Amino acid sequence: MSGHSKWSQIHRQKGVADAKRGAIFTKLGKNISIAARLGGGDPTTNFRLRLAVDQAKAANMPKDNIDRAIKRGTGEIAGGTIETITYEGFGPEGSAFIIECLTDNRNRTAANIKHYLTKYGGSLGAPGSVSWQFEQKGVIRVKTVPDDLELALIDAGADDIQQEDGGTTVYTSPAALRAVKELLESSHITVEYAETAQVPKEKKVVSAEAHGTIEKLCADFENDEDVNNYYTNAEG
Repeated sequence: MSGHSKWSQIHRQKGVADAKRGAIFTKLGKNISIAARLGGGDPTTNFRLRLAVDQAKAANMPKDNIDRAIKRGTGEIAGGTIETITYEGFGPEGSAFIIECLTDNRNRTAANIKHYLTKYGGSLGAPGSVSWQFEQKGVIRVKTVPDDLELALIDAGADDIQQEDGGTTVYTSPAALRAVKELLESSHITVEYAETAQVPKEKKVVSAEAHGTIEKLCADFENDEDVNNYYTNAEG
């Protein structure tokens, strides 16, 4: 497996700058509302909602905000209709991108994504144009995995365990994500984040110039409240 790029998706960690906190809370709230709408408002029975709430807590999102987002999703309080839309496209030097959005205005979001890609020399692609270069995986990030736990994790459904960027990433099938996460937690290992993600099958090496351009493109994705997650095969 090619491994997780630093550009692979947005991780909403603690200590986020005040200037970005509002936008990040908006993204997190949409994610929670969608999860609650699809599976109900109880995180103990709705695993997708549990993951969304865990991400919100990791970013220090206030409990009242979390509760309101859940109630918007279940229809207990009024809120706009949010759609889940995925875009595919190309960035600098033919790098591939998948951009997952949560939006109440499809036209606005499509125009923005197209603008970001073309602004940095890329283009918006048709459905299926780059998704074949990725596979959906469960991704769990921890500090370290003890050697004596690795076999149990594999038995629970872990596909791969890699040391990456000063920590350990455990990859699973989407179906095995819950079992592996719960095994780690029951073994008293702190999970930094757990989510389903589009993982590139192979990394694409890009030039230093393209690397800098991709950084700018990703910053635009970060700052857009409609962009929930984005993934690229470009080497980080």
